[in-house]
Amino acid sequence: MSLRTILTQGDPALSKRCRPVEHFDAKLHDLLADMKETLAQANGVGLAAPQIGILRRVVVVLDDDDQAIELVNPEIVRTAGEQTGLEGCLSVPGKYGVVTRPFEVTVRAQDRNGAFFEVTGKEIVARCFCHELEHLDGHLFVEHTDRLFTVEELDAMAEEEDA
Repeated sequence: MSLRTILTQGDPALSKRCRPVEHFDAKLHDLLADMKETLAQANGVGLAAPQIGILRRVVVVLDDDDQAIELVNPEIVRTAGEQTGLEGCLSVPGKYGVVTRPFEVTVRAQDRNGAFFEVTGKEIVARCFCHELEHLDGHLFVEHTDRLFTVEELDAMAEEEDA
């Protein structure tokens, strides 16, 4: 396993559509291990392969118990409800925006060995599924928000509300 460099907004790889995974082999297993290690080091909740320069349809998302869900060739098959909240991205460091996403999302994907499965997430996990799968088609969350905030701006707004 090794840490990978997370690409940031403006890198051309982040705006490209990823290709499906066709080979479920040791190379894919190594990629998934590297993604989980990189995600843990970055203190994130989700990571898509293009964020580390690999243009394949592979995503890792943490569930409600902080366990990694490996999604290969994922696609959203069901959504329900709506939630609006702050969202950030490891590829847009230090910036956050208000984004509306489904409250519940079901994803159909393959595991590291190619077996199909479905997984459903609510709240932050649903938000993560949507966010990370968008990376696979070359999109960033900033496309869904009118304004980006820094941590300092968010802290100042919270202080004003508390006053």
